[in-house]
Amino acid sequence: MTPILPEERDPELPLSANLPTPPYKTTDEKSVELSSRRTGMSFQRTRMSADRTLMSVIRTALSLISFGFTIFQVFKKMQESNLLEGTGREPRNFGIALVALGVVMLTLGIVYHINYMLGLRGERVRMIQQGLVHGESKYPLSLTLITAGLLWLLGLLAAVSMVFNVPLLG
Repeated sequence: MTPILPEERDPELPLSANLPTPPYKTTDEKSVELSSRRTGMSFQRTRMSADRTLMSVIRTALSLISFGFTIFQVFKKMQESNLLEGTGREPRNFGIALVALGVVMLTLGIVYHINYMLGLRGERVRMIQQGLVHGESKYPLSLTLITAGLLWLLGLLAAVSMVFNVPLLG
């Protein structure tokens, strides 16, 4: 069975309607069906792999942001209680640098993830239109991406709090 080209596809039917349906008349039709299902599942596995990659970026960025904020707060409290002498700008600057590094890393991870997912979705749509893969499976918005966006906002708030010496949430 040859793939169905977009111009040969009946626009009134759902995208997967042009694929053979059981019972299959030939072994070749069965092979095409199995191949289409495997390809569809591989898109899902690739999507989940991209989410796992973004999760590792989130973990690293969260560590940098929280460690930088903690260093800043510990040394600030030590100065307020007169346990340290001097201006103490080095711990503050180091803490701000760690938070900024975490936010920049998270920004790059989010941009990479979005670009990758747009490319993957585009390839999937092209394959569905050609009748090479089923199109019924959902391709939802990534919860990992939403979490990354929320962490990015929190990191930005932490950086602003440290630079302008204002309380984080109050």
